[in-house]
Amino acid sequence: MSLGLLGQLALLFSKLSLLAVGGANSTVPEIARVVVSQKHWLSASQFSQFYAIANAAPGPNVIIVTLLGAHVAGLTGGLVATAAMVLPAGITAAIVASMFDKHREARWRRVAQAALLPITAGLVLAASCVLAGQSDTGWLTAALTILTALLTWRTKLHPLWLLGAGALAGLLFL
Repeated sequence: MSLGLLGQLALLFSKLSLLAVGGANSTVPEIARVVVSQKHWLSASQFSQFYAIANAAPGPNVIIVTLLGAHVAGLTGGLVATAAMVLPAGITAAIVASMFDKHREARWRRVAQAALLPITAGLVLAASCVLAGQSDTGWLTAALTILTALLTWRTKLHPLWLLGAGALAGLLFL
């Protein structure tokens, strides 16, 4: 029995929800793999554009899931994908928070908390690599990616200025 589009969205994002350590951005490589390479719901370029829109919009970074769901199955798809991404992680977080509160002084808690930071950083770095690979279509876009990464890392320049500069560069040169 094959699942309809709504079922596929619910299954995909409910599974990814439980892996979204640090937010939806940590699952971007897997989302890209499934929606671009496996399901062919989007091209790599479209996925990068959806990601940019989701991160430029105010609100949580889970907006990418809503955009993907809506693209695949309309408004209902957006709602199903968002609920599937938020509910399993939210329920799990509530259970874990309750457990953590009961075991404030336990060594396993400190170890778990210490391990989550590098895991989250690694997942977000992997997402960055996937997106850079999909959006760098030539030497100019690769240079823009490297320049943006360096400016973000070494300055206190607000990311919206960099997004604006990227949009302007896209209009003028790319």
